[in-house]
Amino acid sequence: MEILKKHNITNVKNVYRNLSPAVLIEHALITEPCRLMSSGALLVETGKYTGRSPKDRFIVDEAGVSSIAWGKENVKISEKSFDIVYKKITEYLSGKERIYVFDGFAGADERYSLPIRVINEYASQNLFMNNMLIRPTKEQLESFSEQFTVICAPGLKLDPKECGTNSEAAIIISFNHKLVLIAGSKYAGEMKKSVFSVMNYILPLKGVLGMHCSANMALDGSGDTALFFGLSGTGKTTLSADPGRGLIGDDEHGWSNDGIFNIEGGCYAKCINLSKEGEPEIYAAIKHGSLVENVVINDETREPDYTDKTLTENTRVSYPIDFIPNKVVPGVGKHPRTIVFLSADAFGVLPPVAKLSKEQAMYYFVSGYTSKVAGTERGIVDPVCTFSTCFGSPFLPLSSEVYASMLGKKIEEFGTDVYLINTGWTGGQYGVGSRMSLKATRAIVTAAVSGKLASVEYEKEPFFGLSIPKTCEGVDSKILNPRNVWADKSEYDKTANKLASLFEENFAKYKDMPAEIINAGPKAKK
Repeated sequence: MEILKKHNITNVKNVYRNLSPAVLIEHALITEPCRLMSSGALLVETGKYTGRSPKDRFIVDEAGVSSIAWGKENVKISEKSFDIVYKKITEYLSGKERIYVFDGFAGADERYSLPIRVINEYASQNLFMNNMLIRPTKEQLESFSEQFTVICAPGLKLDPKECGTNSEAAIIISFNHKLVLIAGSKYAGEMKKSVFSVMNYILPLKGVLGMHCSANMALDGSGDTALFFGLSGTGKTTLSADPGRGLIGDDEHGWSNDGIFNIEGGCYAKCINLSKEGEPEIYAAIKHGSLVENVVINDETREPDYTDKTLTENTRVSYPIDFIPNKVVPGVGKHPRTIVFLSADAFGVLPPVAKLSKEQAMYYFVSGYTSKVAGTERGIVDPVCTFSTCFGSPFLPLSSEVYASMLGKKIEEFGTDVYLINTGWTGGQYGVGSRMSLKATRAIVTAAVSGKLASVEYEKEPFFGLSIPKTCEGVDSKILNPRNVWADKSEYDKTANKLASLFEENFAKYKDMPAEIINAGPKAKK
């Protein structure tokens, strides 16, 4: 009860702290409209919020946070509105039959770890954070002292006029109060990404780069590490879950002067079109202890249909990293030898893989190009061309230059090889061409992280100035140059020129960027 009194949440009949996943599942089945899948995983539906809601995300405009890069990603909300929403949430949770609390950590490197308390209305969402944060030991729990708190009340619908929000839902971060408030949305990913945003504010102040990337390492004892950058839907989770390498983490990492570390304790993978053959590690992780969102199942057998996108294409599963057989625990690794930028190119003109110079690496990191795929955000049905600075601008409270500068220095200092890999379309743009083969992409990734691509012969393509390998082990050489697989070569040229123009148009806002980085980008033919 003392935990809740700090936030003026009173008269709660039962407060449950750090229950085991098994007990949380029992509670959820009794108190929520959820079901068990045939595999034993807990299945929930999140209602109309089946993805993040960027227009409902705010940061409080308060004294001491002047370093925030205000704009369309980091939207201001007043302290008055924050106070109103805070009061609404605490009043809503007061008097409840039960409240769930989970105390855990963000950051596998104890020197940069952040103790976080999560207060949930629902047992299923508490299970989600039990999976996604790093679980404390018994001794750590006894002496636990939170430095940030997430309060999540999905059942509370806000009045936008009264609360100063854009809708009935709101995700609000206050760095002064060290609080994240979530109301109106049952999509659990809002909690995860809010914690990531908090870490991306705190870590750079300690000289650590926060990164929206997955990471794995060789199992041969070398500690050879690889990072995979990319927005949701580009393949970070899928491609880093490699049975031949140890998984450090699938989405969020820090890069300190000593190496990299996982910010999370679990994984949050997409389930759409999931198969045992294509993604065996993720498929096997959907079992008792996992939380699955919005997957359609057979009412009689409880067997899932991972191809069914009736509820959303953004079907998801969260599970502790322990469910991956070749996980790295604790989630720390050496400085990366290889970095991969993943882009799902809906234009179908980027090559399957290109090796980047340091200047090109900075250009494409700052550009953060991909196509947002259906379901990752509300309202997206078809892929949409987008540029997201540093492959994660919605989660970066500080100026993009802060993160870009830190990455550039580390690439140079540690001699890291950087590759751009297209996991999007080939042979034509979206609607004409086909999605890049996962088998081919896996072979390309294997060649890149093993160092084999560093020594093959390359050729320059004319629109983006990218170095394309002429050969890659396990891949048909014909597809390596994207122009070769377009039936209409003149249409390829026109489409590639169009995308190059979009790159130039987007990068025009980075006028203070060094000339060598600006000049490393594509040059459209006028």
